Amino acid sequence: MTTTTTTATATTVLDASGVTMRFGGLTAVRDVDLTVNTGEIVGLIGPNGAGKTTFFNCLTGLYVPTEGKVAYKGTVLPPKPHLVTQAGIARTFQNIRLFANMTVLENVLVGRHTRTKEGLWSALLRLPGFKKAEEESRARAMELLEFTGLAAKADHLARNLPYGEQRKLEIARALASEPGLLLLDEPTAGMNPQETRAAEELIFAIRDKGIAVLVIEHDIRFIMNLCDRVAVLVQGEKIVEGPAEVVQADERVIAAYLGTPFEGAPGEAEAAEVEAAEADAQSSTEGDDK
Repeated sequence: MTTTTTTATATTVLDASGVTMRFGGLTAVRDVDLTVNTGEIVGLIGPNGAGKTTFFNCLTGLYVPTEGKVAYKGTVLPPKPHLVTQAGIARTFQNIRLFANMTVLENVLVGRHTRTKEGLWSALLRLPGFKKAEEESRARAMELLEFTGLAAKADHLARNLPYGEQRKLEIARALASEPGLLLLDEPTAGMNPQETRAAEELIFAIRDKGIAVLVIEHDIRFIMNLCDRVAVLVQGEKIVEGPAEVVQADERVIAAYLGTPFEGAPGEAEAAEVEAAEADAQSSTEGDDK
């Protein structure tokens, strides 16, 4: 049974209802409900193989859920990543996916493509409308680099940035699509404490701009300090959701992170199979992108 603590009434940005994702006979995500409201930072945690990234992929159109639906501001989303981005949801990835040989500014400009209305002929002929759109995109990209603390490195190649700044650049590129909801997949992975603190401050600043945030993270202290609500997945099922203090005290959460079985928990063999299926599906998706 899922324990949920409700929050004050707010506009629902994301409404995922009954989301289930199966790979063959394996169920990686099972009947998960999750909402994110305006002005909220919501955390999604769980042990390795819990289905967190698979759930993210269902939200962003990389996977088509076997069952359930995903709605953004009341409209059911089509299972196409570019249409999900166009609707108002942006994301970063667990593994950094920058254009290494492009500049910092160029990487952010790539993120503007869903908000640029000029067509191919306008670009080829360098018509006035294209030039104006290009100037506006460049100005907006520089604003985002200023916001993320990267303006001084606008002309640097992305590959030459320190790791923590590459993470910031991914966030800046995601923000370039002007989202109402930002999904962050392990934004502090590999960071030192100073970089982690800077990431926390940046996410708070994003929330203060009116953008809702849903974040996956393994750093429990980080997530509990950051989030208004936290949901916990264990082997694809949401076992508890609520404020940090409620989640931290839940015996099932403690058991899951300590590796102690609880009633109804799947065995190690099932957990390993689901994790392998997720990895295979992710490899196939990345292969299709190339």
